[in-house]
Amino acid sequence: MAPAALFDVDGTLLDTNYLHTLAWSEALAQYGHHPAMARIHHAIGMGGDQLLDHLLGQDRDRDQDDEVSAAHKALYARFWPRLRAFDQAGELLRAVAARGWTVVLASSAAGRDLEVMRRALGADDVIAHATSADDVQESKPAPDLVHAALDKAGARPQEALFVGDTPWDVKAAREAGVRCLAVLSGGWSAHELRTAGALEIHEDAAALLAGLQDSALARPAGTTQ
Repeated sequence: MAPAALFDVDGTLLDTNYLHTLAWSEALAQYGHHPAMARIHHAIGMGGDQLLDHLLGQDRDRDQDDEVSAAHKALYARFWPRLRAFDQAGELLRAVAARGWTVVLASSAAGRDLEVMRRALGADDVIAHATSADDVQESKPAPDLVHAALDKAGARPQEALFVGDTPWDVKAAREAGVRCLAVLSGGWSAHELRTAGALEIHEDAAALLAGLQDSALARPAGTTQ
């Protein structure tokens, strides 16, 4: 089976976490909910279902959940022209692929969102597979997304590494038996990510690229220079 490098997208490869925070804040406000922006930011990385549970409680009236989620999608779409990949994110994916990894985007984005994200990243030449909302029954921190990415790559958990930016990424990877490298570009602290179980902490995609030779992504186990 092929060794796989599984990459979260939002906050890891694309600078979008705070755009999602703003879109969720505005969507929630339309329906009378006003959680602090800091709380919303710390829920980014979860899927919409988990995020609303986290922010509003599991015992709430769920009748408007679909409308709130739809409002978030519409509001976030305003930012599509402004989506930007972190510096050297594409180069990181190319360097990882050149070292023998199968590169998989592990995203729960749907349809047009995923297309826009891939276009902003500009690295389709080395992206072997990508997951989408259609591949996931339960969102992070559940491990479904990681299992789906492994299935697409044809990789076993011990042959894969996950790269993410939130504790939800680290926890989802851990539940799937996959080690996780974390970056700080999503706005979480090194302490929070390490406490969640991250194997390594890097400042951002560019820093991970610069230190690639000394990271767990240097080369898949069993391969040689």
